This record gives sequence, C-alpha cells and structure tokens, in this order.
Amino acid sequence: MAKVSINLATGSIQKEELIVGIDLGTTNSLVAFINPDKNPQVINDTGKGVLVPSVVHFGATGDITVGNEAKDYLITDPQNTVFSVKRLLGRSYKDIENYKDFFSYKVIDDDSESLVKIKVGDKFYTPIELSGLILKELKVRAEHALKTPVNRAVITVPAYFNDSQRQATRDAGKLAGLDVLRIVNEPTAASLAYGIGLNPDETKTIAVYDLGGGTFDVSILQIQNGIFEVLSTNGNTFLGGDDFDRVIVDYWIEKNRLNKSEVLADNKLAQKLRLKAEEAKKAFAHQSMVNDKIGDIWCTITRDTFEELILPKVEETITCCKNALKDAKLDIAQIDEVIMVGGSTRTTLVKKMVAEFFGRPVHDELNPDEVVALGAAIQADILAGNRKDILLLDVTPLSLGIETMGGLMDVIIPRNSKVPTKAGRQYTTSKDGQVNMKIAVYQGERDLIKENRKLAEFDLKGIPSMPAGFPKVDINFLLNADGILKIQAVELRSGVKQEVEVKPTYGITDDQVEQMLMDSITHAKDDVSQRMLIEARTEGEQMIYTVERFIQKNGSFLSVEEVAETDEYLKTLKAALAGGDKDLIHKAIDAINEFTRPFAERLMDQAISVAMKGKSVE
Repeated sequence: MAKVSINLATGSIQKEELIVGIDLGTTNSLVAFINPDKNPQVINDTGKGVLVPSVVHFGATGDITVGNEAKDYLITDPQNTVFSVKRLLGRSYKDIENYKDFFSYKVIDDDSESLVKIKVGDKFYTPIELSGLILKELKVRAEHALKTPVNRAVITVPAYFNDSQRQATRDAGKLAGLDVLRIVNEPTAASLAYGIGLNPDETKTIAVYDLGGGTFDVSILQIQNGIFEVLSTNGNTFLGGDDFDRVIVDYWIEKNRLNKSEVLADNKLAQKLRLKAEEAKKAFAHQSMVNDKIGDIWCTITRDTFEELILPKVEETITCCKNALKDAKLDIAQIDEVIMVGGSTRTTLVKKMVAEFFGRPVHDELNPDEVVALGAAIQADILAGNRKDILLLDVTPLSLGIETMGGLMDVIIPRNSKVPTKAGRQYTTSKDGQVNMKIAVYQGERDLIKENRKLAEFDLKGIPSMPAGFPKVDINFLLNADGILKIQAVELRSGVKQEVEVKPTYGITDDQVEQMLMDSITHAKDDVSQRMLIEARTEGEQMIYTVERFIQKNGSFLSVEEVAETDEYLKTLKAALAGGDKDLIHKAIDAINEFTRPFAERLMDQAISVAMKGKSVE
C-alpha cells in the first residue's frame, strides 16, 4: 500500500488531488472546485448543465439513472422515481407523516421511531443510499470534467439539520466513495462565497435568505474571529419556486375555464403547463408579459399579475425573517449584510421585498444557484491548507462515538469537528424492564466497533423499569480544548446520571491515525453494506420481539387463523434473518406490518368502547 502523509491539524490525507465542494440540494445538486486561477468554479460536465436534478430513477431491468435523464421519468414512471430525498434524510416515519401525500413513491410506515425507508419494486432503500447515488453521480461528473480522481469533499446542509441528519449526509458521502472532510452549514458556505468571514478580524451579523425550488429558510449568523455561529433559523420546508409555478398554472386553468382536477390528472398536460409556467416566471426578469399557447390553451400572463399572485407566498417568507430576528433577539438595524441564495431569489418581487424589509441592498452579485457550492469549494480549499491567511482551528482527527445494537458504531463527534465541541444524541432501551444500559465509547472511522479503538465503558444503572422504548437516555460528548473527552449519560425521566472522562489521543501515534483513515476509505463500501444488513437484522429482531409480545398479551382478541397466519409471517422473517439479504428482511418486516396493523387498530377500538362504558382494559 502506498504511504500517504496526514495533516493532523485537519485530519485529512495530504495528496495531490482536489477536494471538491458539494451542495446536496432538495431539487438540484452541484459540485464546485478551486480552479488553477485560485477561484471557485462550478462544474458543468459534458454540457449537461451545472445543476444536477436530485432525482433517481430505478428501471425495470435494474438500471439506475440519476440527474437530468431521471427527471423525465417523474411523469412517465413516478412510482419508480425518487425526488426530494433530502427531506427524508435522518427522519423517522412520524416526522413526515403529514407530508406523505407529497411523495409519489412508497415511503414505508411501520408506525415506529425508526428512520424512514423507501420501497421501489421489491427493493428497500434508505435516504442515505439514495443520497449516496446522487453524490456518486456528482463525483463521476467531477472526475470526468477534471480528469482527476475526486475522493474528498466538503458537503453542505441546511443550518437547521440536526445531528442525525448531518451524520446521514456523511454516511451518504461515504457510500458514494467520498471522504467527507466537513459538513458545512449552507448559509456559512454562502457567506464564504461572498468573502464574508474570511478576515479573522471582522465581526459581522448577517442574514442569509435561501429560497429554493421546494424549500425556504432564513438564517441569522454572527461571524467573529472566523467562527460562524448560527443565532437562529426559520422557514418553511414546503415553500419555494415550485409554488410560484403552481399559481401561474392555476391562473391559466381559471382563465381558460378548464376543469382543474381533469387538467392535473392528465400528467403530460400538467407537466407541459408547469414547464411553461417556469419559463414565464424566468422571462419576467427581462419582460413584462408572456403570451403563449399549448394546444388550445392560452398561456398569457403579465408580470404585475404574477407578482400579485405570489405576494402572499413572499409575505410568508418575510414573516419567517421577522421570526428569525426575534429568536436571535436582534433588530433589523443590527444586520450588516443580507445574502440571497436559491434560484427563486431571482424573482424581482422577492429581491425588492427582502431589501425593503432589511432596509439595505441585498447581495445577489453571484449566481444564487451556485453560491453555496462555491462557498463549499472555498471551505475545501481552507481544509486543504491552501489559504495560509486563514487560521484553521484545532480539530479532532478521528470520529468519536458509542456502540449500538449489533456491534455498530454510532458517531457522536465526527472527525474534523472543531475543538472544543459538544454533541449528543438520545437513545432508549430495547427490552421491557431493562434497568441498566452499557455505554461503550469508541474512536475510529469504521462502521463496526470491532474495527475501531475502544476508549471507555461504563454502565448507566438504575433506569426505572419501563416498556422497551419508553426510557429516554441522553448521551452527551464534550471534547475540551485540551483534548479531554467527557461522556455523560442521563435518563431524562428519572434523572439517573453517570459520567466518565478519557483522552482520545492518549497512546495513539500519527501512523496509527493514518492507517485508520486509510482503512476506512478502502473498506467504505463493505462497511456500509454490512451496517445496512446489521440494521435490517436489528429491526427484524425488534419486530419479532414486539409481535410475539403483542400475541402473548392480546391473543384472546385474535382468531385462531389470525394467530396461525402471524406465526407464518414470523417464520418467514426468522428465515430471512438467517440469510444475508437486507431487502428480503425488509420485505418480511413490511409484510408483518401490513398484516398486523388491523389487529392493533381493532384492539384500540375495543379498548375505547370498553373505556366508554366505564370499564378498564389491560
């Protein structure tokens, strides 16, 4: 194996290769790099355009299409075409329950806190796998355009993404064969693209207004000594430029006296109208009227009418700006700069209203579609050590995390996190009446704890005896400037607490760090496959435990046939668990879910009717 050197300041492998910046978007994604002139530049591979639609299509023969070509299938084969996967990253079923009608593909609901899965044909995919496919397409395009291997990246996420969503983004990068050096907030990247925050002596408070195709968010940031602090975020994850297109389509339907439900039911016509509306919206940047036709349908609209129609939507975003300022405990006069991000900010009315609200001109000099990716490329350049004028804060060279079910490593502080730092996550028990929880702390980049370095182990004792899933245990990691890691576990309902301190770098050489990083890159593909199989098995075992317990407690409410058939489903799941096919396991779990859901509903109805009569049930 070739020996490479590692810069321990950044924990990154020093090689003559590019580190790219990636904007993984809800609607579109793109990749940027620092060109030979030392300027950030977005990649347009083979003339397909800079923007890569964040869309994945699964063909009948198993072929997978990503990006521009996949977008066409949204109309012709919607059930096998996945879009807006970023909305599902790190989310559980309960998080997206109210929005499930938004998706044309099947989002699996097992009525639990588990992370969401998507079913396409007979296969089951996690949002991590799907995001991995989009990132892989970006990696391939970058390698093709730059004629050089691309193995390292900085990826951006919304400022409001929680720890689980950030880790899911890292995992997606790993699956695409990328070593993710840092996860950067989108507003931070946009600021860097405008050169704000590059001067360590500068202190500024800025607002980043980000209106994309399907989502809107506003972030208030404070920048001091090159450190970006998010003071507040606000927004609406279901508001964007698509809504502007929709109001134009609705206007044309009304003006042509058409039946709205009939038009929308005709997929091809609806798509033609939507595309024509998008064209009209873009045309208003340089003309005041659009006059066109689709078949017999007149597509005529003036800019004034368009602005009148979208005014309530834009006002909604201004309300979010007010709320963000309120949460940050600031008034408008304290905002030094306003940055516009997202293609929909090109709309004249949007720019005008945002500038009026903040009482100052907005930054829109850079392409709003590209600004986040450009900033990510600048961050990548800083991490590569190419910007000597910028002070890089100390970072942790290896990830820190704990062991979870199945011998998996759950990362709590990812490598390259700035020091000092703190992060935490919530866990629960897997068995009824469990009163102790073993907490084993590891360091390393591999998905299985047996491949990582054990730092400490302790027991959280005295958890109140409750059904599985009820206790809530917060595990917090605090890594101080001296490199001392304090691990704290607290059961929130009872206040039971335990903590331990370790020094992660004690007894580990630079060579060992280097080897651990190399191994994680070499084995990334296998590690992720293994993790997904173990997670499927853990979920399957949990399902068997839950169903058997349900039958044991409530068997008298079920018919003999129902119990016998449930047993058959359980046998199928147990057989799948013995094999190594995660899709087969998910299929068996899904089948049990579908079959047993009516039992639970029936039992609930009976419990309610008995309670109404003044009686109680177990």
